[in-house]
Amino acid sequence: MKILVLSDTHGDVWSLREIFSRERGYSLVIHLGDGERDVAPFFPMPGVPLLQVRGNCDFYSDLPTEICAEEGGKRIFCTHGHMQNVKYGDSMLRRVARDKKADIALYGHTHVPVQEYDDGLYVCNPGSVHSGDYAVLEIVPQGVMWLPKKVF
Repeated sequence: MKILVLSDTHGDVWSLREIFSRERGYSLVIHLGDGERDVAPFFPMPGVPLLQVRGNCDFYSDLPTEICAEEGGKRIFCTHGHMQNVKYGDSMLRRVARDKKADIALYGHTHVPVQEYDDGLYVCNPGSVHSGDYAVLEIVPQGVMWLPKKVF
């Protein structure tokens, strides 16, 4: 299963257009906040669901601040990260993800790409699309692969 992971687009529709034209074969798109309306012009995509959470800059949004999804046999905790104060460290994020029995914790907010494995928990931040960063998460029988990518 190939999942396209985006965050912090902040109105950068040009970069999103580039990503969607370049990436193929994904079965899910996850947007981790701060650009809820940026992704809308690209959906619906036939056969590709979109999961989104609200970021601190998604004003008047009805999206949840966090979601847990079961994909490819893994439980994925998705959040923007501002509610877990990730700019001051990710210990609260890890605690919440573990409480939710997640295998993977995805977040944004800091605009800094992160890829870590901590005792059964993958903790990943794709960075900011607006800064040129995104990621592809692949769930395969052997485990989880996190592929950081650049728009430009």
